[in-house]
Amino acid sequence: MYKQEQIKPYGEEGSKRQQVERMFDNIAHSYDTLNHTLSFGVDKIWRNNAIDFLLKNRTSTDSVLDIATGTGDFAILAHKKLHPSRIVGCDISEGMMNIGREKVQKLGLADKIAFQNEDCSQMSFKDNEFDAVISAFALRNFQNLDQCLKEMHRVLNNGGHLSVVDLCTPVSFPMKQLFYIYKKVIMPTFGKLLSKDATAYSYLPETMDAVPQAERMQSIISQAGFNNVNFKRLAFGMCILYTAEKL
Repeated sequence: MYKQEQIKPYGEEGSKRQQVERMFDNIAHSYDTLNHTLSFGVDKIWRNNAIDFLLKNRTSTDSVLDIATGTGDFAILAHKKLHPSRIVGCDISEGMMNIGREKVQKLGLADKIAFQNEDCSQMSFKDNEFDAVISAFALRNFQNLDQCLKEMHRVLNNGGHLSVVDLCTPVSFPMKQLFYIYKKVIMPTFGKLLSKDATAYSYLPETMDAVPQAERMQSIISQAGFNNVNFKRLAFGMCILYTAEKL
C-alpha cells in the first residue's frame, strides 16, 4: 500500500473512495474557480501538454477515456484538439460530473462527450476499448493505485497511449521552499474561504507529498503493463506529465 492510499479527507470512518467521493461532491460548486485560482491558470497549460503528447505521437485518436474527469475540462479540451468521435469522462462524483454535463450541454457537445459513474479500480468498459486514456490531478486520490493503473491498461487498445498530469512537490531551490508555503498556507486558506470545506484543501496538499513521484511513479506505471513510460517535470517541478503506451 502506498502512503497516499492511507490518507483520507475526513478521518477514519468509511473507505478512502467513499470519502473522496463525498469531498468532491462537497466542493463541486467551487472546484473550477479554486482550481484555476490556486494554479494561477497554469493548470490549463498542463492539460494542453498532455494532449499535445497525443497529437505528436498518434496519427489519429478516435476514442478517449478521461479518468476522474471531474467537471469535464480535460474531456472538452480533448474534443477541441483531438476531434475524436467518442469521449467518455468517468468519475465517482456525480456532483462534479453534473457540472460537466451542464458545460457540455451549453457547448453543444452532448453527442460527443458522455459522463459515466465509474470506480477506476473496476471499470465496466470492455478490454481494448479506447485509443487514449487521459487523467489530470487524480493519482493521489485513488484508493488502489496499482489496480487503477492496471484497469487503464486493460481498456486501452494495442497501440493506445496514456497521458496523465499530476501535481507533485518541487525538489529544487527556491521552488521547493516557495511551494511549501503555498501548500501549507495559501491552498488551505483559499480552499476554506471559497469551498467552505477546510478539510478538502488540507487533504490535497497532504496527498501531494505522499503520492509516488517521478522515477518511482514511472516504475509503478511500468509494472501495470505499460511500455515506453516517461515523465517530464513541468512548471519548475510543480507538475509532472506521465506518458506511456500499450504495445
